[in-house]
Amino acid sequence: LAAVGLSAGDLEDGIDLFRQGKYPQAEAKLRQASGPDAQAYLAGALAKQKKYDEAASTARAALGGNPTHEVAVAALGESLFGLKKYDEAITRLSDALAKNGGLAYAYFWRAQAYDKKGQAARMVGDYEQFLKLAPKAPEAGTVRGLLAALR
Repeated sequence: LAAVGLSAGDLEDGIDLFRQGKYPQAEAKLRQASGPDAQAYLAGALAKQKKYDEAASTARAALGGNPTHEVAVAALGESLFGLKKYDEAITRLSDALAKNGGLAYAYFWRAQAYDKKGQAARMVGDYEQFLKLAPKAPEAGTVRGLLAALR
């Protein structure tokens, strides 16, 4: 029973650290926790540290339990983009969006992949959808600037 309490505390602490941008500390806490949320946030923390291979496999595991977990989807997109696996990123993110069209970062990372594939119209559409869903996201200003430059 004490181990369960410890795991829950590690999960909450890990998520808090992740949201504060303290990714190495979040990673350490989340490795002590279990379950799909722990896997999803661990994948996110790994992706933010550019540990893309491990992040992608961890995100895939988390998505096995919840195919539209927002943090896991974003981590998988960021990881596949970082690994230059643009086709897989587009496919996996499109699958997630077919199940839940409200995943802002799925649009963001799919737009990034479309850009690398030279598919500007699709990139623009995904960036516009990202901005509708997450107008105050840290990346929103950069995305707005990019779209303005294309007009």
